[in-house]
Amino acid sequence: MVLWVFGYGSLIWNPGFDFDEKLIGYIKDYKRVFDLGCIDHRGTPEHPARTCTLEESTGAICWGAAYCVRGGPEKEKLAMEYLEGRECEYDLKTLVEFYTETDTTKQSKPILTGVIVFTSTPDKLSNKYYLGPAPMEEMAMQIATASGPCGNNREYLFKLEKAMHDIEHEDEYVIELANEVRKHLDLPKEVKALLKPVVSRVSIKSHSQAHVSTLQRVFAS
Repeated sequence: MVLWVFGYGSLIWNPGFDFDEKLIGYIKDYKRVFDLGCIDHRGTPEHPARTCTLEESTGAICWGAAYCVRGGPEKEKLAMEYLEGRECEYDLKTLVEFYTETDTTKQSKPILTGVIVFTSTPDKLSNKYYLGPAPMEEMAMQIATASGPCGNNREYLFKLEKAMHDIEHEDEYVIELANEVRKHLDLPKEVKALLKPVVSRVSIKSHSQAHVSTLQRVFAS
């Protein structure tokens, strides 16, 4: 048996587990959205970070990286245990088809089926981590100010932006959100001092736990 996992967020640049093969490609009918709360990595229960999840969207494609784990049940178990702990805010494991060719039409054929992707239920009642959509400026303010044990929220966004640039499949939504965050970071110091975090209403208990389209983009936080 062989395990394949699709990464569309931090797994693209930081898988964190032992894998045997990595492929760049995409899945169909999903798009990235920053609608998921994170309270133990780049946010806190009082000020959750916003991280990306997938939203079903007919005709959309989402580029990322697929990782293969070979070597038997024990190795696969270790990889899944690591991923389930890391991706604890994602309450669903969805099986998807994975494509690598540049033809993104309906006629293209998947090279892999049964690839696992961690997703989340888009319902605030059944999924306590789901924040839902918000105006771009509000999301940008939240991302610009949130931070947690693993670093700040904006670093996550900027690293995702760079990762998509590095695999030559930039995400316009990610770029737009990152640029909106930069507007807040470019404010004068005296104005930044007055900024208050945008706190999302999320009642959570901690777990203890394409080529460059714009020139000279700064990816660092």
